[in-house]
Amino acid sequence: MRCPFCKAEDSRVVDSRVMDEGLAIRRRRECAGCGRRFTTAETSMLYVAKRSGTNEPFSRAKVVSGVRKACQGRPVSDDDLARLAQQVEDTLRATGSAEIPAQEVGLAILGPLRELDEVAYLRFASVYRSFDTLEDFEAEIALLRAERDPLGTEPDALNSSSSSTSTTTTSHP
Repeated sequence: MRCPFCKAEDSRVVDSRVMDEGLAIRRRRECAGCGRRFTTAETSMLYVAKRSGTNEPFSRAKVVSGVRKACQGRPVSDDDLARLAQQVEDTLRATGSAEIPAQEVGLAILGPLRELDEVAYLRFASVYRSFDTLEDFEAEIALLRAERDPLGTEPDALNSSSSSTSTTTTSHP
């Protein structure tokens, strides 16, 4: 690492600490030439492989921008979108790969978006999965309903009214 003061190329690491929840390492260094100390930060880069064959750095801002369009008019805050983008990045980093296909980024968005807002999820999925017909929408809505209301369960209102029990105690002489 080149010293920012004297430009010498020899330095030694004095201290290392993990930052940003393990996504970066902060290193305190000392220059062998001038003896001054300086700090460096090491981060891993995550790249997205586009369909065109080009690669670009992963951007949370691009995730937020794409999802914001699907959330237009929905009760979703900027904080919600920032958390979603963080979840997407965490999911992609967990794969251990430095280069992620763009298709995987879209798939990583669908899960958290579905939990955040089902209407926004349908909007995003319709573009991402190229829904062509009304049947495509109907099939996705049926899937959402099936996962929300599994077979064999009763609504909570029915369960709470029928579950009251009474206990009677009697004493014998």
